[in-house]
Amino acid sequence: QVQLVESGGGSVQAGGSLRLSCAASWSISRLNFVHWYRQAPGKQRELVAVITSGGSTNYADSVKGRFTISRDNAKNTVYLQMNSLKPEDTAVYYCNAVVQSPVGDYWGQGTQVTVSS
Repeated sequence: QVQLVESGGGSVQAGGSLRLSCAASWSISRLNFVHWYRQAPGKQRELVAVITSGGSTNYADSVKGRFTISRDNAKNTVYLQMNSLKPEDTAVYYCNAVVQSPVGDYWGQGTQVTVSS
């Protein structure tokens, strides 16, 4: 079992920045994929960013150039740096880890991000 604990959410004005953290109970080098998802009220959960165990990253078009996913292996933590925030970024942000051996799919509890105009 992998425990994931998100932190760093909060309220910010449009144009501001936040950094979300996802602390894992395993070495993050063992996590094949770590995703950040978000879910706004009344909307489906959407993928925001992903980082692989090899360090490759990918982003949703809506956040490219504004958000950066990164990791600190020593701290077993994955980060989501969010800059130039917009009201439409308001959502609960979830960290998700996928492990291929042994197979597992793990979620954190979520952290609220609210961006006001």
